[in-house]
Amino acid sequence: MSDLPPPSSERLVSVKQSIVKAEKDAGRPAGAVTLVAVSKTFPAEDIRAVLDAGQRVFGENRVQEAHGKWPELQEQYAGVELHLIGPLQSNKVGEAVSLFDVIETLDREKLARALAAERAKGHKLPDLFVQVNTGAEVQKAGVLPQDADAFVALCRDELDLPVVGLMCIPPVDEEPALHFALLEKIANRNMLSQLSMGMSSDYETAIEFGATHVRVGSAIFGARTPV
Repeated sequence: MSDLPPPSSERLVSVKQSIVKAEKDAGRPAGAVTLVAVSKTFPAEDIRAVLDAGQRVFGENRVQEAHGKWPELQEQYAGVELHLIGPLQSNKVGEAVSLFDVIETLDREKLARALAAERAKGHKLPDLFVQVNTGAEVQKAGVLPQDADAFVALCRDELDLPVVGLMCIPPVDEEPALHFALLEKIANRNMLSQLSMGMSSDYETAIEFGATHVRVGSAIFGARTPV
């Protein structure tokens, strides 16, 4: 018997089945949750296997890395939707706007104004998620929960940015359900319908708390080589 792990295509099927079950267990309609396959650090040949299995929504952490992989893949595979799920530097905004369909890490006024400036140049902006630092971790990006309402208002009302939802990454040593519940509460009071929360270890819990997008990497692609 082989000790090799199952191929990514099989792991993808398993994750999708788990999502369907979690939707049903939470009393949510089938298809309510979008799987974002996190392909950061993985080369194009690993991503092709998942594309061949039918996955079309992917998440990348870095603009430069995504730029090196995805234009060619997008020529070969129709219907790809690319999400930026890592920090975005203001000087990379122009490149990010042209490459990504969704930016999930809007987290500060300088970045919001840089995005507004791109739109003023005539560029169509991708859908935007505001990243909330639900654990108030000093090393982590995101607006603090107590500042989220004002920041959403700045982005939507003053800058007229296409903010569609919220995103969070709970602290690794805390119960994720508490953070998912907090993000859902902030979203509800700001009338935002989309929630990007939940990763390989906790996406079923996130679905229970209303996640519309789950970001799953290692459960599909396998363990990452440290970079």
